[in-house]
Amino acid sequence: MYTRSYNLSTFSMTGLEVVFGIIILIFSVVIHEVSHGYAAQALGDPTARLQGRLTLNPLKHLDPVGSIFIPLLTWFGGGFIFGWAKPVPYNPYNLKAGRWSEAYVAAAGPASNLALALVFGLLLRFGTTGGWLSGPMIELSAFVVLINIVLMLFNLVPIPPLDGSKILFALLPYRYQNVRMWLERYGFILVLVFIFFLWRLLTPLIGFFFELIVGSGFGL
Repeated sequence: MYTRSYNLSTFSMTGLEVVFGIIILIFSVVIHEVSHGYAAQALGDPTARLQGRLTLNPLKHLDPVGSIFIPLLTWFGGGFIFGWAKPVPYNPYNLKAGRWSEAYVAAAGPASNLALALVFGLLLRFGTTGGWLSGPMIELSAFVVLINIVLMLFNLVPIPPLDGSKILFALLPYRYQNVRMWLERYGFILVLVFIFFLWRLLTPLIGFFFELIVGSGFGL
């Protein structure tokens, strides 16, 4: 049985693994963004479809900064891979009425990452016990699970423009709109602070979900 332990506090990858990690990241964030677009379309907004963004073609979604520069910067500067694609546009005024409409669109992104993690987690569980999954495919699948768990949890952090903020705003009573305005004003700065100084706060949750999905044989 193939086993490998990933220690997030001392996690290290070879140069080739970094390249594969960035490729996995790009396709994961593309699926994340396309899911936003499909959720918006289901709620009545065709903006993403009309702008040709309901496609898995990464060239339609790549952000030179978020998809290439930031992943390399976070890897060489902090030892982890993080990034984003160009946000899929939607018009909130086209969505079906209801305070939860934007929250549903926002939640579709992290939900897609969870789905990817579950699919490849099941592949790992059955492929390793059955003996029909090769070592490189096991490594690749483990990266897919890990990266998508990180994307899911990070995007649920309630700081604009992350998806968690839209869910938070749907929960907030109207009298706390000043909180929303403050967060939206300083959101980008808060996100950068979180990425470079506070992201390790997610480490216990990442480890918990990783082990829950793939099993103890791949414990972080």
